[in-house]
Amino acid sequence: MTTLVLAGHGTRSARGEETLAGLRDLVRRGRRGTRVEQAFLEISSPSLADMLPCLPGPVVVVPLLLAGGYHVHIDLPSVVASARPDAVVAAPLGPHPLLTAVLARRLSAAGLRGADSVILGAAGSSDPAALADVRAAARLLSVRLSRPVTAAFAATGTPSVGEALERLRSGPAPRVALASYLLAPGFFQDRLESSGADLVAAPLGVDADLAALVWARFDQARLASMAVGLDRGARPADVGTPA
Repeated sequence: MTTLVLAGHGTRSARGEETLAGLRDLVRRGRRGTRVEQAFLEISSPSLADMLPCLPGPVVVVPLLLAGGYHVHIDLPSVVASARPDAVVAAPLGPHPLLTAVLARRLSAAGLRGADSVILGAAGSSDPAALADVRAAARLLSVRLSRPVTAAFAATGTPSVGEALERLRSGPAPRVALASYLLAPGFFQDRLESSGADLVAAPLGVDADLAALVWARFDQARLASMAVGLDRGARPADVGTPA
């Protein structure tokens, strides 16, 4: 049986840890015959490096990360290569239409109106590819909401959330809404909520669409791994069977 490991960055927020645990539990309920574990790259426990060697059988690691960047391209592969080199690492969660659906629901719950301008607020990254992923997510949300959506960043990346707010406040929209492109409460959600936007949506959190996306990434990674094994001449039994 293949084990799914949800690999998060880690947080010092108790509410953030509770949210991620709730997401893990929701993912578990999606396929009760598959083992699902959760581990972290830093700060929170258990650590991914400690957990991976203890797991039996094939392992697929699904990053609980919304865009590429250092953790996706450097940190996570390094941990897996050292602790469990036979494990398969899936793609990050975003951008994806299922995330777009969750973002739209969070904005609606926060009170989004038809005339509001919208910012998609993310943590940010020094990796241009990660920023491009966030901008792609903003384009998906723009199509969903039938209005422009500006990608902005709470830490690294331009424009900053403050710069985007200032620019949009000079336009015709009566209010500026801020969609949270974050998984859980914590440091960056606090930054978004103190930005001065007229409304700030909750983070993605525990949602059935997010759990479905985790399973989609799991399936994609596992099937890609099986295809590589077959290309190298392995028999189907040598590359495992679906969990």
